[in-house]
Amino acid sequence: MKLSKTILSLVISATLSVSVTAMADEPIQPVQAASGINTAQAELGKKLFFDPRLSRSGFISCNSCHNLSMGGTDNLTTSIGHKWNQGPINSPTVLNSSLNIAQFWDGRAKDLKEQAGGPIANPGEMASNHEIAVKVLQSIPGYRKEFKAAFGTEQIDIDKVTQAIAEFEKTLKTPDSRFDQWLKGDKNALNQTELAGYQLFKETGCTACHYGEAVGGTSFQKMGLVQPYKTDNKALGVYALTKNEADRYKFKVPTLRNVELTYPYFHDGGAQTLSEAVSTMAKIQLGKDMPQDQVDKIVAFLKTLTGKQPQFTLPILPPSVDSTPRPEPFK
Repeated sequence: MKLSKTILSLVISATLSVSVTAMADEPIQPVQAASGINTAQAELGKKLFFDPRLSRSGFISCNSCHNLSMGGTDNLTTSIGHKWNQGPINSPTVLNSSLNIAQFWDGRAKDLKEQAGGPIANPGEMASNHEIAVKVLQSIPGYRKEFKAAFGTEQIDIDKVTQAIAEFEKTLKTPDSRFDQWLKGDKNALNQTELAGYQLFKETGCTACHYGEAVGGTSFQKMGLVQPYKTDNKALGVYALTKNEADRYKFKVPTLRNVELTYPYFHDGGAQTLSEAVSTMAKIQLGKDMPQDQVDKIVAFLKTLTGKQPQFTLPILPPSVDSTPRPEPFK
């Protein structure tokens, strides 16, 4: 019996070792569950993420453009903001956004905390300002109590607001996709078409940009590297920040995690389907006219990247009081 247990232990150890080695050889790694989260801040941030009172109209919340029921996006070509303003760029998913090298398509925010303050004060998005948003929150007894629990003080400022939202967004990871199960050793997790798609994904050169835990989000690349990308969208990418001609039309490579949920695609929302996106990327980034059967196989693979979506009880927001500044109606 002792010998059998020893042999069994060696077999398990060898199997795990082979699995880990095989996984290390792949350009993509499994999504790890969120860890090291400040629970009190995250719970407060969850409420703030869903609270439309941070907007000037009292109508738009973070969840409006990063809908957690829709893959962390709004599935619109470009988002709708204050007074039905049509935004200039496609809303990227908030899921797994903590894995990004920077935030926004042009990387102008270094992290989630810095990003969280942008839409609140953007006149085309939530159209409020930090002073008014803080005043609204400070007037609400329920929020003062929660800020006290999360930060040790009832005094609210925009730094604490954005910290709490960022801490909640760090929890929005989507582990355990079928592809992750395959990476971890479950060879029945993918079918032959999906495996063939993954092989094509690597052989075609897609992993030059789409790699790592997020399958993207870790570099900036020119849109239209081999052939120009034709679009009416006026976004200039990193060039708008640096004024360096080499950065014109250079955008952050989007994550491909949950990509079947985050249509339409590209910074301009120009590709309505995954099939169109794959075909366009092959042509303008890699110079390849990909046959439809190969496109279909890569699409099948990409759909295996959908992980477990965030699951939580919808937050009940603390009510406003008589002194709470009221929303400004559309005129």
